[in-house]
Amino acid sequence: MVTQADASAGPAELSGGLADLLLLSLEALAAAGQADKACRLAGRACAILGKDGTGGWRKFNALLHRLSKLAPDPPSWTGRGPA
Repeated sequence: MVTQADASAGPAELSGGLADLLLLSLEALAAAGQADKACRLAGRACAILGKDGTGGWRKFNALLHRLSKLAPDPPSWTGRGPA
């Protein structure tokens, strides 16, 4: 439901509100057993918000580090090329 305060919010408030909503959504996704997907999306949000200069990326960076403990380990890779 959109309130009168939401409708009169400026771009900065709207952007911050959307970022908070996305954070809650990613936390819910991780709680539903999709921590890997939530980490990927948090990383993308970090990259996008890192360019706007507002520092909003820090929230997603912190979330990414918290959720990375829940994500499965990636497959091991030796880095060796063909013999």
